[in-house]
Amino acid sequence: MMEIFAIARRFMASTGNPNQWAATYPSTEQLTADIESGDSYVCLEEERIVATFVLRGGNDPTYDMIYDGAWPHNHPYATIHRIASSGEVKGVFRLALEYALQRYSTIRIDTHRDNKVMQHAIVKAGFQYCGIIHCWNGDERLAYQFN
Repeated sequence: MMEIFAIARRFMASTGNPNQWAATYPSTEQLTADIESGDSYVCLEEERIVATFVLRGGNDPTYDMIYDGAWPHNHPYATIHRIASSGEVKGVFRLALEYALQRYSTIRIDTHRDNKVMQHAIVKAGFQYCGIIHCWNGDERLAYQFN
């Protein structure tokens, strides 16, 4: 999975988004915590991991405060985090969303202002832009909801 994230960081930098994920993000400890919590998922192609994402049900504290907008409603939701692909398979975001919607009716996601590729994928998939949230470290993110 660390290799997938390295590929994703290089892709993000090459498409004008060099600052969203630091060279050490996510850490091995973060990935281990995601796996141990049961929130980490992988996409396989011929038994090789080609993508990964986190799907976490329940309230995400970083989404409690939203600025310059509002959530359409506050029904229970799940959040997609840390989605990354090796680039070998197309449509990974759509696959992750379809998987999430089999389990939850409302999905939230956020991304960096410079991540135009992800913003396009999010809107194309039917998410509604809702406003700005701040991550645990204070970084600003554009927030979206699908319901």
